[in-house]
Amino acid sequence: MPYAPHPKPVPVVKPSEFIFAASHLDHGHINGQCEGLIEAGGELRYVYDTNPERLAAFCKKFPTARAVDSFDRILDNPEIKLVTSAGVPNERGPIGCRVMEAGKDYFVDKAPFTSLEQLEDARKVVAATDRIYAVNYCERIYSESAIFAGQLIEQGAIGRVLQVAGFGPHRLNAPSRPSWFFERAKYGGILCDIGSHQAEQILFYTGATDARVAHAAVANYNSKDYPELEDFGEASLVLNNGASGYFRIDWFTPTGLGNWGDGRVIILGTKGYIELRKALDIGHDKEGEHLYLVDEQGQHHFAVKGKVGFPYFGQLILDCLNRTETAMPQTHTFKAAEISLRCQAAAIRLE
Repeated sequence: MPYAPHPKPVPVVKPSEFIFAASHLDHGHINGQCEGLIEAGGELRYVYDTNPERLAAFCKKFPTARAVDSFDRILDNPEIKLVTSAGVPNERGPIGCRVMEAGKDYFVDKAPFTSLEQLEDARKVVAATDRIYAVNYCERIYSESAIFAGQLIEQGAIGRVLQVAGFGPHRLNAPSRPSWFFERAKYGGILCDIGSHQAEQILFYTGATDARVAHAAVANYNSKDYPELEDFGEASLVLNNGASGYFRIDWFTPTGLGNWGDGRVIILGTKGYIELRKALDIGHDKEGEHLYLVDEQGQHHFAVKGKVGFPYFGQLILDCLNRTETAMPQTHTFKAAEISLRCQAAAIRLE
């Protein structure tokens, strides 16, 4: 069988050729965002946050980062080309608009917005400034099995993609969560938040550019101590190229699982199907990044951890330098957010 991952990416720039800063460290995804940019050759030189303990821990992990006492120090610094951020979700859009208006590109954790109004504001600022508003849809761009799946689909391994079904269970571990995590106005709802991962994957693997929400639902089944939390969500999508999508997300990962969540994606094509087991392979392997392919030649298993890498980050750096759109088209970035927000707005309440 000819299928194999593309060679792992290498740094795309020389030292000090791409200087970036980090800000608003409210979510731990900021670490992966910075690591990905550093592995691609970026230099993390500055960081801003209002929490001294969080700032100290970050600087210990990333010793090249120098803490500054004001976000304006980052916005006004001409050597900084990009700001990566993971603030409270309802603050991410406004922060991004400030960054772009300061002449810098922006790379933010998902969910990038908590309202359609924030999304429209960002679209207007992108159009006015020609800056990049990039989003860390890490369940695809920071997953080697998910990246390899895209390579296989591009090679025609399963033919035309007909449906994508995504499952994103997470472990709640409520005592470790910040207060904003349980405030609906701040996190935006489960379909807006972790549902944005799924909307992006469905768009990407089907090759669609838009979707209609056929069904959406949310619930608080087992978190009555946190009345504004939604611990379950699902949605069905009809894509504008004839494909379909479904996703289910929840906070019900049991403590017996050896990871934060058994994330899976099943991609059905006209000539075969792919299943991704991202975090682990239950009963077989505590390591993740497994891809199963069934095609007209047989059944195939790929363990790709450490073999694929994360090309998105180098592509993003080059996009910032060259004003291109190779990492992720801006329209796709925004459309994934829009679909998840429309799912949230359309959701019925289950009990």
